[in-house]
Amino acid sequence: MKNIEEINNSKVKEIIVQKKHPEFFPGDIIKIGVKITEGKRDRIQYFEGVCIAKKNRDINSSFTVRKISFGEGVERTFALYSPAVNTIKVIRSGQVKRAKLYYLRDRTGKSARISEKIKKKIGIDLETKIQEVPEQNVTATENENNKAEVKPAAKATKEEAKPKVETPKTDAKPQNKIEPKKEDPKKREEKK
Repeated sequence: MKNIEEINNSKVKEIIVQKKHPEFFPGDIIKIGVKITEGKRDRIQYFEGVCIAKKNRDINSSFTVRKISFGEGVERTFALYSPAVNTIKVIRSGQVKRAKLYYLRDRTGKSARISEKIKKKIGIDLETKIQEVPEQNVTATENENNKAEVKPAAKATKEEAKPKVETPKTDAKPQNKIEPKKEDPKKREEKK
């Protein structure tokens, strides 16, 4: 005889095989496509907002999404494995320190904003990236005689990438240097 938990787990596995929802957490801005039946027609209505709570209870898992619509706060709670939930898309990941963001109910405007979580990409092998880049590029340039020359393009280092500016060498003193004033010996005698 099967347990209720075993039945729930088997149903969850069946639903996950059919629908693949992305992993999201409280603080994320998500867009949910909800199936709505009006008479004989079916349509999908989208609800976009901040996930303020998520409950993981096997088949009874649910999440709450909050948005501000025409100045009024609107919250909807969705069953995660419901057939009415068509799609879930994560728009932006938020960085929060709580599991339940009920404090957002009292806030509006800038104080209700959530900072974005910056995801680090770990495990990228730099050697494979360098090997994918071709070793030499061949460029064709035309000279004065309209003949094409083929030159291998060398990889530029930081020093070579900087534009080289040649300054003309002259014997003249630089103009922007200020020389100290020289006093006449006659004026010094007059001051004494």
